[in-house]
Amino acid sequence: MPARAKNILLGISGGIAAYKTPELVRRLRERGAEVQIVLTRAAREFVTETSLQAVSGNPIRSNIWDKQAEAAMGHIELARWADAVLIAPATAEMLSRLASGAAPDLLTTVCLATEAEILVAPAMNRVMWMNPAVQANKNTLEGRGVRILGPGTGSQACGEEGAGRMLEPDDIARQVMLPPLAAVDLSASSALSGKTVMVTAGPTREALDPVRYISNRSSGKMGYAVAEAARDAGAEVILVSGPVNLEQPRGVRVIDIESAQQLYDAAHENIGGVDIFIAAAAVADYRPESVSSTKIKKSDARMSIHLVRAPDTLASISALANRPFCVGFAAETEKVGEYARGKLAKKNLDMIIANKVGRDLGFDSDDNSVTVYWNSGERQFPTAAKSTLAVELVGLIGERYAERANNQLLLSATAARE
Repeated sequence: MPARAKNILLGISGGIAAYKTPELVRRLRERGAEVQIVLTRAAREFVTETSLQAVSGNPIRSNIWDKQAEAAMGHIELARWADAVLIAPATAEMLSRLASGAAPDLLTTVCLATEAEILVAPAMNRVMWMNPAVQANKNTLEGRGVRILGPGTGSQACGEEGAGRMLEPDDIARQVMLPPLAAVDLSASSALSGKTVMVTAGPTREALDPVRYISNRSSGKMGYAVAEAARDAGAEVILVSGPVNLEQPRGVRVIDIESAQQLYDAAHENIGGVDIFIAAAAVADYRPESVSSTKIKKSDARMSIHLVRAPDTLASISALANRPFCVGFAAETEKVGEYARGKLAKKNLDMIIANKVGRDLGFDSDDNSVTVYWNSGERQFPTAAKSTLAVELVGLIGERYAERANNQLLLSATAARE
């Protein structure tokens, strides 16, 4: 969680991605931020003041010529109030105005008048984003200390694919609520700085035939959030990912897999030099004994499938002679604590993160609540956005990892004296 709640001035310019801003406001407020909003005239074509006022709890500002507000120097008041000014979406036109120092509207006037950090989340067509003029404006803004969030890569409203789409609200909110990189106090998470962390995430798919498979409801959101939090804590991160509908995190090495066997192989092939192994993937416990090479046709009223055990990546990594610090996940529908502690002992783990799952609980959700167990203790984390929860979990993992490393040093020193 951020060290303090922040006053966020959200500026919305006129791009189609503005439809995501009510969700962005909700995510910022979940993290303890107070949000005030300034709309450009073009933004009002994409999102309504009514919806934004409902989610922010504050009146919406859009007109620099508002006599009532400007009688009290409203643009200066907003500029002084803000701890950070976030512009999302930031169109090519908005980047141009900011880079040139133009101030034809309330939002750009506030940007010139504030001493707060300014962050922009670009959103535009891929060709526009790569235009030399836009890139020059981006470079100019970065040179002045403006933080550029994104853009992401993927499908765009125009039907094209590429870089230029606005980052998802949860990702933007997470980055906004972190202080600038130079000022980050990672505290316990600093134990991860310079370390190599491998995270597994998402479901696996166990094929029945060329078109059918056995899988589960995991979205991969928790594992991806943990990978990003570890990256932000200074670790080099390897993410072994099952099939998910998520953007690949920047600055993370991603290895795509599909089956439990592929996950097992990828983990073991890349485990050399890994300091911390975090097994967040929902891996199949069983797989079909045989896979049909052709589509299975409907014939008899009943069909039997013989299943055999799938490889257990976490148990095998934990059993290595020079194993990394091992963190497991336990998703249970009942007796969560009992089953989690059993798994902690059986697989010889350093920590296990347990949560209850079911329909609209854990899987397929942006939020989660967990309890973390280790041999000498436990800690509960209440319901929070998975990205926020991931930062807290990585902090605790850093604490426990640093403690184990210190204990090992003490044992080595004692043995050397003896």
